[in-house]
Amino acid sequence: MESSSTRRQATRAKLYEAAVTLIAEKGFSATTVDEIAERAGVAKGTVYYNFTSKAELFEELLRHGVGLLTASLREAAEETVRKGGSQVDALDGMIRAGLVFIDTYPAFTQLYVAELWRTNRAWQSTLMVVRQEAVAVVEGVLRAGVENGELSAEIDIPLTAAALVGMVLVAALDWQAFQPERTIDDVHSALSRLLQGRVSGTRA
Repeated sequence: MESSSTRRQATRAKLYEAAVTLIAEKGFSATTVDEIAERAGVAKGTVYYNFTSKAELFEELLRHGVGLLTASLREAAEETVRKGGSQVDALDGMIRAGLVFIDTYPAFTQLYVAELWRTNRAWQSTLMVVRQEAVAVVEGVLRAGVENGELSAEIDIPLTAAALVGMVLVAALDWQAFQPERTIDDVHSALSRLLQGRVSGTRA
């Protein structure tokens, strides 16, 4: 039998999915709570039971989505290292994990990238915090690579980590919008070669 906590998590997942789809289609301001409730298949009161406002729902949606991305990046890196891979291999695994995430949640990714550039949102500080959590996972792998001599000590770790995350986000969105005939393996292969050439200084 489902616990109340499990049911609430399932309801929130429905609301997240409904909200991200509608806001991607219509924009935040044009999307109403009624529409979110209808798309999620729940009563309007259920939305307010879980979130005090549409803005809070969206803020939690951003936190939830970036949290999933962060977890997938961390898991990919840790699994690579457990299997004896290098830190560059771990970075490559994270690229793959990022592409899989974006392929699975394209509407969320579009919203996330768009919101990064807005400065007038109530949730901007939250977005910056969760964005840094994702980037910090990449920073940790880069730092480990520098410490063990795999990577140059001259690299700017924070900027390189941000660049790698940005590369995956932008390349994946471009893939989906303009080159949908390509497979995820195609895109990963291209980014993997770029990683090998630009970060490790070796040839793929």
